[in-house]
Amino acid sequence: MIQAIIIDDEKNSREALHILLEENCPDVEVIAEADGYHSAVKLINEMQPDLIFLDIQMPDGNGFRVLEDTQHINKEVIFTTAYDNYAIKAFKYSALDYLLKPIDTIELQNAVEKVKNAQSSDVNSSIEFLLENLKKKEKPDKLVLSTAEGINVVSIQNIIHCQSDDYYTRFFFEDRKNLLVSKTLKEYEQILKEHNFIRPHKSHLINIRHIKRYIKSESYIVLTDGSQIPVSRRKRDMVLQVINDLQNKSLT
Repeated sequence: MIQAIIIDDEKNSREALHILLEENCPDVEVIAEADGYHSAVKLINEMQPDLIFLDIQMPDGNGFRVLEDTQHINKEVIFTTAYDNYAIKAFKYSALDYLLKPIDTIELQNAVEKVKNAQSSDVNSSIEFLLENLKKKEKPDKLVLSTAEGINVVSIQNIIHCQSDDYYTRFFFEDRKNLLVSKTLKEYEQILKEHNFIRPHKSHLINIRHIKRYIKSESYIVLTDGSQIPVSRRKRDMVLQVINDLQNKSLT
């Protein structure tokens, strides 16, 4: 029997994977679950599982940091990632596997079969190779958003802006649809900042490709969907610099 730990900051994702394993992978026994970096490292060090299902993006530290801090422990790792191409090149050149959320049953069974056939003596070198390849990773172009209704795979460039709603974030898209997701705006700021998203106000995160104009007199940004996003006083210089950069790029 393969003893496994599931590491994911989203409770719904942990529960869904647990059920899939119970129903489709009788050789796998889930012995524990962790909801972030700190609890993951503690559990792995204490329980030394045979297999770890590891989320990549977590609020208190990503999955690669978990590997770095526990890499001398004998284990197999299957990443469960919310991105369609985040570090996939690295995975392809290592002995590790990955599953794209929402997880497909057949892919899960195939990944577990690889674990059963793997040589545990090769794990550490595979992890080191993975971490080295991550330096060459490509940016993801999709994002998985889990809502109360289901799991949505969205194009990052189709996101116009995001708005804080207490401990939730509401996403607004080009097709005029919106989604409410149970993560904070700060978490998505970290994820999306490399995709030219800026935070002109504590309650708003915007995609700069959707900026239509900036009204200086009243200090707000108009986006392509007509939304008016306030700009805080301390963010005005940053916004002006971004708009100036956009103007310079359009002239080249």
